[in-house]
Amino acid sequence: MSRAQLALNVDNLEESVKFYSALFATEPAKLKPGYANFSIAEPPLKLVLLENSGKGGSINHLGVEVESSEKVHSEIARLTDEGMFTDEEIGTTCCFATQDKVWVTAPTGEKWEVYTVLADSETFGSGPKNRDADECTAPCC
Repeated sequence: MSRAQLALNVDNLEESVKFYSALFATEPAKLKPGYANFSIAEPPLKLVLLENSGKGGSINHLGVEVESSEKVHSEIARLTDEGMFTDEEIGTTCCFATQDKVWVTAPTGEKWEVYTVLADSETFGSGPKNRDADECTAPCC
């Protein structure tokens, strides 16, 4: 299983959850203070909502969820072979989950992660909620 991930900044989480629940005819897979994610079957999409007042309507980051740590490590090798600088986070806690992931940055600044979820977590993690390039350097979904 692989699927694209779209992480959006939203001004009002409750309002956005209601909208996306109706749009995709599904309830959030995870709902925490300031955070929600949807595991949408059709189209295959992981939609993440991050409450960042004043930044609503903007992309927080993009990603690809993969099925295993082995796939993350193979992507690290492949991206490195392609000459891309990678930022690896193995066993990190982020977005209420323990994950293995690798980050790359597109030429125009979009942050992309390839990740797998290892386990749920009760904490958001150590990364910032806001992926604004001017305000943080350590990405977290």
